Amino acid sequence: MRIAIGCDHMGLELKQLVIKLVADSGHSYEDFGCYTADPVDYPDIAKKVAEAVARGDFEFGILICHTGIGMSIAANKVKGIRAALCRDVFSAHRAREHNDANILCLAAVGGTDAVRDVVEAFFTSQFEGGRHLRRVNKIRAMEG
Repeated sequence: MRIAIGCDHMGLELKQLVIKLVADSGHSYEDFGCYTADPVDYPDIAKKVAEAVARGDFEFGILICHTGIGMSIAANKVKGIRAALCRDVFSAHRAREHNDANILCLAAVGGTDAVRDVVEAFFTSQFEGGRHLRRVNKIRAMEG
C-alpha cells in the first residue's frame, strides 16, 4: 500500500512513530509535512494529503494534529475523502468496515500506547459493503 502522511507542528513527534510503523509493515509512504516544530496551519497539510488520496495517488492517508479534530474536518472538505478520527481499535475497525474511511486522523495528545494498534486495525480492516455501501453512497451524494 501507498500511504500519504501529514501533520501539523503539534503532531510532528507522533508522525515519526507512525512513519516507522508504516515502513515496518512493508508499506510505502510519502511525508507531506510538516518537517519542523515551527507553527503551520493544519488545513494546508490536510488539503495536500486529502487531494493526493482523492486523486488515487495513495490508497490511504494519515493525518495528525493536536486533537485530530481539525485535520479530520479539513480533510473531509475534499470530495471523495472520508477521514475518521480514531482513538481506539474499535473505531479504527468501524471506520474502515462501515464507513470505508480512506484517511485515518490521529490525536497527538493522549500518548502513543494505542497508536500502533489503531494504525494496524485501520489498515487490516476491509470495507464490508452491503448495507454500509448504501450509506457511504449517501455520503458521496452529499458531496454534490
